[in-house]
Amino acid sequence: MVSIRPDEISSIIKQQIEQYNQEVKISNVGTVLQVGDGIARIYGLENVMASELLEFEDGTVGIALNLEEDNVGAVLMGDGINIREGSPVSATGRIASVPVGDAMLGRVVDALARPIDGKGDIQANETRLIDSPAPGIIARKSVYEPLQTGITAIDAMIPIGRGQRELIIGDRQTGKTAIAIDTILNQKSEDVVCVYVAIGQKAASVAR
Repeated sequence: MVSIRPDEISSIIKQQIEQYNQEVKISNVGTVLQVGDGIARIYGLENVMASELLEFEDGTVGIALNLEEDNVGAVLMGDGINIREGSPVSATGRIASVPVGDAMLGRVVDALARPIDGKGDIQANETRLIDSPAPGIIARKSVYEPLQTGITAIDAMIPIGRGQRELIIGDRQTGKTAIAIDTILNQKSEDVVCVYVAIGQKAASVAR
C-alpha cells in the first residue's frame, strides 16, 4: 500500500500556487438560434461588428452581416453540418480580411484566402479588408493599353482594354468559361495578373 506523506502534498500545493498565473479573458459568446442554407441566426452577440469573423463550436468560420436588434445573421464559410441549435458561437474581434501581395500568385485559396492547394501557408506581409471601397474614377488610370485574348475571332472584332470590364453572355455549356480560361492561359508571356474566381462551381470542375 502506498503511503501518503503530508509534507509532499503540501510542497506540491505550494509549487502549484507559485506557478499560478491569473489571467482575465473577456469573450463575446452567443448561441445559435437556427441554421440552414448557409446562414445562421445567433443570439447574444451584442458587441459584434459588421463583417466580423465568428467561430462556431465545430470550427466553422462565419461572417456577421445582418446586425439586428435581437439577433445576428451570419454567413457560414463552410458546410456547417455539425452546427446545432443552441451551440455556442464566439466573436473573434477580427474583421474579415485577406492577405495580399505577390505571395498569393499561383495559389488556390478558399473564400477566406486559406490555401487549399496543399502548398503550405501563404507568407504575406499585408492584408486587405474584404469590404474595401473601390478607388474612385479620377484616381484610376484610364484605359490606354489593349488586352489580347489570344483568340483571333475575339481580338479581331472586339477591342478589349486592360482595366476594362467585359461581360460574356451565353447559355449553359456554350463555352463562356472556356473563353475566360483560354484568355488566362494566353497571358502567360504577358505582364498580366489573372485571378479566376469560382462561385458556385463544383469541386471537380475547379480541380479539372
